[in-house]
Amino acid sequence: IYNVALNYILHLIMSQSQKHILVISYSQTGQLNELTQHFLEPLRQQENIAIEVAQIKPIQPYSFPWKFIPFFNQFPESVHLKPAPIETLILQREKYDLVIIAYSVWFLSPSQPITAFLQSEQAKILKNTPVITLIGCRNMWLMAQEKVKKMLTVLDANLIGNVVKTDQSNAWASFITTPAWMFSGKKRYFSWLPSAGISDADMQDMQRFGRRLVPVLNENQPLDKSLFQNMGAVNIDEKLMMSEKVGHRSFYIWGKLLLKCGQISPVFRQVGLYFYIVFLIILILTVVPLSAVVKRLLKPLLKEKLARQRRYFAEPSGE
Repeated sequence: IYNVALNYILHLIMSQSQKHILVISYSQTGQLNELTQHFLEPLRQQENIAIEVAQIKPIQPYSFPWKFIPFFNQFPESVHLKPAPIETLILQREKYDLVIIAYSVWFLSPSQPITAFLQSEQAKILKNTPVITLIGCRNMWLMAQEKVKKMLTVLDANLIGNVVKTDQSNAWASFITTPAWMFSGKKRYFSWLPSAGISDADMQDMQRFGRRLVPVLNENQPLDKSLFQNMGAVNIDEKLMMSEKVGHRSFYIWGKLLLKCGQISPVFRQVGLYFYIVFLIILILTVVPLSAVVKRLLKPLLKEKLARQRRYFAEPSGE
């Protein structure tokens, strides 16, 4: 009887000290899953840390590789946060010590499955809970994270950290390699260009942030915004800040127009979509480089403003 009672008491103590982490993720290509696994690897080695991974499943699965028109047809709903429905997640607990949300960026917005979860009843589980966001994308993520921040604020969640990894190619190379990957399924479609996606070195670097979490959880330290500061968790590209704002404003207007067109007729929406695709290509080839040149010329005058913006977008982790 004594041994049974002792084992029961030890079990209670261990269960109370154990930390429970929930990981919410949707990975269409598999890259985000790999990114998340590297982050979690140091945590999985800890006996007192229990990790539950919940993969979001859209009711109507998104195909990969993408077809050209179906890909662009996701644009209005993605930008206006009107996602396609997802299956209800099966979660083991009603409360977690930490929630990690891993997502990719669709049209300068969080992917639709992640938006669908954050708008669902199940997302109320995030209330008063520390949240870390992990982002894997081409190069633009600021506007998407702003939308995620707003949805987390509505849920009374506590965003304590953000870690971002972007494509290994420069902006112009990835303008070619990323679409080629999305439409062919091949990361190295062109032999004369770098592979699309995040580099192996950056994937491995995610473990550094997982290791940072280990002593914090083991020693019951506060989970707050100091967690990843001064670790280079994000990198803000000043040349892209203005481009993102201009691009998102354009996306918002065109998305609203296409949603209205769809209410009139699916054919009318498709015709409008063709015009949008042409407009988008022109925008990328003209406005994006032009805004970069304008920002470079005005940089001495906007130095303080740009610095404030960088600090703001880098929160809560900091560069």
